[in-house]
Amino acid sequence: MASSGGEMMLHEESLFRSFPLAELMDLCTWRDMENMTTVQEFILLGFPGTWHFRVSLVVLFALMYSLTVTGYASIIALVWANRNLHTPMYFFLCNLSFLEIWYITGIVPKAMGVMLGTSQTISFRVCILQLFFLFSLGSTECFLLVVMAYDRYLAICYPLRYNSLMNNVFSAQLALGSWLGGFLIISLLAFLTSRLTFCGPKVINHFFCDIDSCLALSCTDTQPVELATFLISIIVVVVSCVVTLVSYMYIISTILRIQSAQGRKKAFSTCSAHLMVVTIWYSSTIFLYVKPSAQNSLDLHKLVNTFNTVVTPLLNPFIYTLRNKEVIQALEKAFQKK
Repeated sequence: MASSGGEMMLHEESLFRSFPLAELMDLCTWRDMENMTTVQEFILLGFPGTWHFRVSLVVLFALMYSLTVTGYASIIALVWANRNLHTPMYFFLCNLSFLEIWYITGIVPKAMGVMLGTSQTISFRVCILQLFFLFSLGSTECFLLVVMAYDRYLAICYPLRYNSLMNNVFSAQLALGSWLGGFLIISLLAFLTSRLTFCGPKVINHFFCDIDSCLALSCTDTQPVELATFLISIIVVVVSCVVTLVSYMYIISTILRIQSAQGRKKAFSTCSAHLMVVTIWYSSTIFLYVKPSAQNSLDLHKLVNTFNTVVTPLLNPFIYTLRNKEVIQALEKAFQKK
């Protein structure tokens, strides 16, 4: 009986070794299959078209990038050089300007390389890092816009108590909280995205690593990432937008109760620029990210994202300077000195 059992075991072992799936038990075979099926880098598609069309886009992007960085750097230098602008409102504006410089720098140089065909590939780790960096800056901008709306609320609704309520320490705490909150809340989304598996294709229909484009290429279940994206969008975008709108409802109602027309005009001029920036930013951001699942039309998503990441940062410095008398006066003094 014992010899018969041993012969059966040897027979089963020989059958298993002859079966093709037995090779899967080898760890080296598993490792080779993993290397073949897991995508380690992506190809950014950018904007398809003729060479002349893409070169024209590169020139346009380079011009807009130069103007944007110059505009925000000028605002920071102007506030730094003028003591009259050393107020919480302009301190928050400098934070926003510094953020926008890094935000557009994280997108445009790589986008130009993609359109020229010199830098179309991006590794998986760099893709996740770019996604984390850009989304963190975007979340921080939402929080900063809320802080700036709250600052205008205190200045207009409580003008006599403004200096005691919004002092330098409290304004620094609000700015620091905005930066920390923006980067911490996106850490979860970046971690979940990094756990996805990509088996191919590896072409991203965008000029940078966007969450929807990455989800469209994943070969694993993306529902946890989509749910996290939706919840974070609700917390960051919708809640901050509602708080900002409520602040401006109180601001507008307070302005309308001012007796003199000149007083109403002066009060509204202090917050009109910020209100325009808030309207442009939230309208495009809500369209892009506040949705329960990935958007089907990636081309439309790419077009709106271009406006949100390239055009809007270009408009903001002009809105803040042309709509602000204090900044215009500081600019005039700076040119007169030169």
